[in-house]
Amino acid sequence: MPTVTFDKVTVAVQQEDSPQPKVLLDDVNLRLDEPRVGVIGANGSGKSTLLRLVNGLVQPTTGTVAVDGDDTERAVRKVRRNVGFVFTDPLSQLVMPTGREDVELSLRRSVKNGAERRSRAEAALARLGLLTQADQSIYELSGGERQLMALAAVLAIDPKVLVLDEPSTLLDLRNRELLRRTLAGLDQQIIMSTHDLDLALEMDRVLVIEQGRVAFDGAPADAVAAYRSWCMDGLNRINTATDTP
Repeated sequence: MPTVTFDKVTVAVQQEDSPQPKVLLDDVNLRLDEPRVGVIGANGSGKSTLLRLVNGLVQPTTGTVAVDGDDTERAVRKVRRNVGFVFTDPLSQLVMPTGREDVELSLRRSVKNGAERRSRAEAALARLGLLTQADQSIYELSGGERQLMALAAVLAIDPKVLVLDEPSTLLDLRNRELLRRTLAGLDQQIIMSTHDLDLALEMDRVLVIEQGRVAFDGAPADAVAAYRSWCMDGLNRINTATDTP
């Protein structure tokens, strides 16, 4: 199983309206070598930034991130060959008119033979039950079908690590179950952020991100319980403030 390491990682961005940078992640130290790693937390907590560091879409301001020893900044091309990334919004990565063309495009660099490329694309689509939609315009597909098309395009290149940023957000119950079963059967290491706490409970390890820090790191049930508790505490504070005359 691959190993993803974060060594004293901070990510900060400059703000137009303030001389002080905004810290998105602060002093993150992790060694991720479990088959299934979940990442949960509130919107804006830093989950997406953490995931984008894994394949070099975001670079650390300080510290280093490495995948099997390859630094995501110095060896970014090699890292991206080994790390597939599925975005929350599939239209941000589906660039061809149809899903079949998009999957074939993802294979163009690694598979030079056109017939083999078509065969592998079809196998990737069939794996997710997408062959009947393969030649439809991506704009005719549902949000869930688009998400699964994006996943098929990434899986076609057979990465070692699969990073998914809230992949079930646009899925109905049927497609969510298909996604769950597909992920359960993959050989890749999976690092996934999600608001679906039932899905998080199926991971081997879960991180809770809060205000740019790893607030909890451990067993899924314990992580979900801690997150629920913090959410309820926050809601109670809001209600108390609202009720105060």
